Amino acid sequence: MKIRILDRYIFREVVVTFLFGVCAFSAVFLGSGTLFHIAKYITDYGATIQSVVKVLVLSIPDIIVYTFPMSMLLASLLTYGKLSGSSEITAMKSCGISFYRIAVPAIVLGFLVSIFSIWFNEYVVPWANNASNNVVYYEIKGNVAAKDQDHVIIKNIDHGQIKSLVYARRYKSDVQRLENLTLQTFTGDTVTHVENAEYAEWDGGAWIMHNGMIYDIANGDTEHTMRFDTQVLPIGANPKQIVRDQKKPDELTMKELRAQIKIMQSQYVNTTKLETELYQRITIPIASLVFALIGIPLGLQPNRNSSSVGFGISLIIIFVYYVMMTVSGAIAQSGVIDPAYAVWMPNIIGLAAGIVLMRRAAK
Repeated sequence: MKIRILDRYIFREVVVTFLFGVCAFSAVFLGSGTLFHIAKYITDYGATIQSVVKVLVLSIPDIIVYTFPMSMLLASLLTYGKLSGSSEITAMKSCGISFYRIAVPAIVLGFLVSIFSIWFNEYVVPWANNASNNVVYYEIKGNVAAKDQDHVIIKNIDHGQIKSLVYARRYKSDVQRLENLTLQTFTGDTVTHVENAEYAEWDGGAWIMHNGMIYDIANGDTEHTMRFDTQVLPIGANPKQIVRDQKKPDELTMKELRAQIKIMQSQYVNTTKLETELYQRITIPIASLVFALIGIPLGLQPNRNSSSVGFGISLIIIFVYYVMMTVSGAIAQSGVIDPAYAVWMPNIIGLAAGIVLMRRAAK
């Protein structure tokens, strides 16, 4: 019973400090980045109050995901530093409670924050980013004309099943043309029909493909091929609809990212940037657990009862981590190391450091 009371006490202290950190770091990000952009929208485009409030609110989810690890580190440092400074840790140990048992509440919170962050990153952040970008592009900047796009993907989905898929390397808005495109028709999950074309032009009512080939596929083998000069592309979307439906990587869910990577790889397109984005959707949330393991033992060091010292240490560790994250991201996108491994480097280093610090603190 005493252990449970102790767990609740430490857990409550860590949660309160964690929430303070989320608010503090989010305010810093908003003040240093988002508000600057909002001021520019007002001065350059005459954005309305309603539009800038939308952008401000919709930008918060993306910011919060990055503040979770920072806040977890700050909460661990300050909470355990406070407990150590007031000799509460010493009192707990004198009652036979091990260091690892004392650390459990913060580790559990770090794990829960990581799981929640992964969920939040999948279901909330992409939607908010898409809505925010639409407000900026259409409401604030007043862009109504279609714009050039690379890697255009158009899906025809019926009852959750993809019936056909069009991939084009590029859309050129000035001539309303899709270039280097492929149409795939599905029966179930199997591709049964493929049409390739040099380009497709919008004639005001339909997309007309030019200079292409048709392939009928059965059991993975091509059964029939035929060339064509012109062919109607069976999609009903006009240029504006197609462009508006395209999403940036940060607007895609992990499921959508995987699907887009698969489509682009089938067309021999380099996908390292998308793969890096995909894997970072996991590694950044997991950093909350890693930072908890680092923050707990550091908080127990001498003179850690000062909140200003704890905050300063947090900033240094956060800076080092995000430098490593930036470097590992650049390495992943360059293709020098497989993105699946490169983006995990900061967490692996942080986890190793946390384990070493935890063992030392337990002695």
